[in-house]
Amino acid sequence: MTFQVWGWRREDASQVLAWVPDAKGGRGAAMPRRTPATKDPTAVERANLLNMAKLSIKGLIESALSFGRTLDSDYPPLQQFFVVMEHCLKHGLKVRKSFLSYNKTIWGPLELVEKLYPEAEEIGASVRDLPGLKTPLGRARAWLRLALMQKKMADYLRCLIIQRDLLSEFYEYHALMMEEEGAVIVGLLVGLNVIDANLCVKGEDLDSQVGVIDFSMYLKNEEDIGNKERNVQIAAILDQKNYVEELNRQLNSTVSSLHSRVDSLEKSNTKLIEELAIAKNNIIKLQEENHQLRSENKLILMKTQQNLEVTKVDVETELQTYKHSRQGLDEMYNEARRQLRDESQLRQDVENELAVQVSMKHEIELAMKLLEKDIHEKQDTLIGLRQQLEEVKSINIEMYQKLQSSEDGLKEKNEIIARLEEKTSKITVAMRQLEQRLQQAEKAQMEAEDEDKKYLQECQSKSDSLQKQISQKEKQLVQLETDLKIEKEWRQTLQEDLQKEKDALSHLRNETQQIISLKKEFLNIQDENQQLKKVHHEQEQALQELGSKLSESKLKIEDIKEANKALQGLVWLKDKEATHCKLCEKEFSLSKRKHHCRNCGEIFCNACSDNELPLPSSPKPVRVCDSCHALLIQRCSSNLP
Repeated sequence: MTFQVWGWRREDASQVLAWVPDAKGGRGAAMPRRTPATKDPTAVERANLLNMAKLSIKGLIESALSFGRTLDSDYPPLQQFFVVMEHCLKHGLKVRKSFLSYNKTIWGPLELVEKLYPEAEEIGASVRDLPGLKTPLGRARAWLRLALMQKKMADYLRCLIIQRDLLSEFYEYHALMMEEEGAVIVGLLVGLNVIDANLCVKGEDLDSQVGVIDFSMYLKNEEDIGNKERNVQIAAILDQKNYVEELNRQLNSTVSSLHSRVDSLEKSNTKLIEELAIAKNNIIKLQEENHQLRSENKLILMKTQQNLEVTKVDVETELQTYKHSRQGLDEMYNEARRQLRDESQLRQDVENELAVQVSMKHEIELAMKLLEKDIHEKQDTLIGLRQQLEEVKSINIEMYQKLQSSEDGLKEKNEIIARLEEKTSKITVAMRQLEQRLQQAEKAQMEAEDEDKKYLQECQSKSDSLQKQISQKEKQLVQLETDLKIEKEWRQTLQEDLQKEKDALSHLRNETQQIISLKKEFLNIQDENQQLKKVHHEQEQALQELGSKLSESKLKIEDIKEANKALQGLVWLKDKEATHCKLCEKEFSLSKRKHHCRNCGEIFCNACSDNELPLPSSPKPVRVCDSCHALLIQRCSSNLP
């Protein structure tokens, strides 16, 4: 496509109209272009729709720039633009069958944009939330209007056109959106980012609108063309400017995306280099392992060749023995039949013993449960006894501390008693002295009274002479009486002190009795403590005995469990199933006969099963393989004390 400032020219055979520039460089008349007769009708439709899209987009941009403000939904060029876009999106749309009718709508591919372009999720959600829309066509018309208001219609449709494989579900292969014309229309839509639109989608009846293109808007006179040359030139220049700005913005976005891709590729490249180094190391290791495996393979081949030679020698010897033992085959057959009968009888015995073992197992399990209960109870009693012992120990410590404190108190009180006794002895000595003095004073008084009487009788005549003596004596009496009173008061105080000392003595005696009783209680507690220690020692011995018995019973139970497992896992292998000995892996033949191990039930040769041991299933010694023989002997030796 060649874009000129003063006119449009398109070198396309499918175009119906072409603008041819005149001699002065201006835009001339629209000349019809001849089309070949054998033109595809779908190509003609695509070309016509492309031309109509060009005209509608160009007319909308020119009118919007001359209008000079935001466009409303009632603006005719804008309405015609939406009609043209609807026809472009409907071209080549596949018909989808449903239960009731055939469905042909553009909402399906537009709804797909949400998955390809995350920013379109907001438009889709707002379109679904609109209350007045009931049909998919109405939702598609609302989506186109919202995309134009967001100025991202070109980005959304570009994401849709790139994904041709997803569009093929909705469009035919010859549809406009699947061809180059769709990409051209998306490129033209970039110029609409210059326009500011303010459309009210809620109030419009988008479901019932008739989408008919009005061609009268695009048919213009020559006079109008001549009068609007300057406007066209300015519009073209503005278109170019906006187009270049939009391209610049897109290029910047693509450059940033490419930078991010380069960074991611560098990171992935470093990761790949690391992985390559790891892969090389792994290859080297694998090569070394391959060399080792080859060497091992050679050794195995050598060993197999040697084994083949040995087997050849064995086969030859077995053939010779077969020739020699052909005569005794009948006897061996009879012996085998007898052995079969014996083995069947043994099998019946084993089954009976197995049933007995199962019943024994149930009984042992019950006994184990009872033993576990007893152990738990005894453990609880042990814990209780230990707690009681700790309490008794704490009580003993407290009693011992009390005893020590009481003994200290006793010593102090004994010292106080000794002091008091000394004081009482001193007081008693003083009392005796006072009593002696009193007795002497009383005697002296009695004597004085007798003497007075005698003197009165004798000395009535001498009264005058003796009055002086009497007065003196009276004075002495007064003094003696005062002394007596003082002594009596002192005696009372001494008696009170004695009473107090007696009370203190009685209190001390009571305390000594309490201490004696505490000693007796302490001795009783010590006896109880010794008895408890004896009981504890006896119980510990009993517990030790119980533990030893328990360990023995556990060992027995483990032995029984092992025997039971062995019995449960015992599978009597059939003669037909075994062709080789399980231990030495030699093939059975007429010379190398089959023998069953009575413990594990597997089949062995005579050399690998020539041992005999008594089993739980049979008290008599029976045939046992080498591995079972070693295992049983080890178990017996571990069970021995």
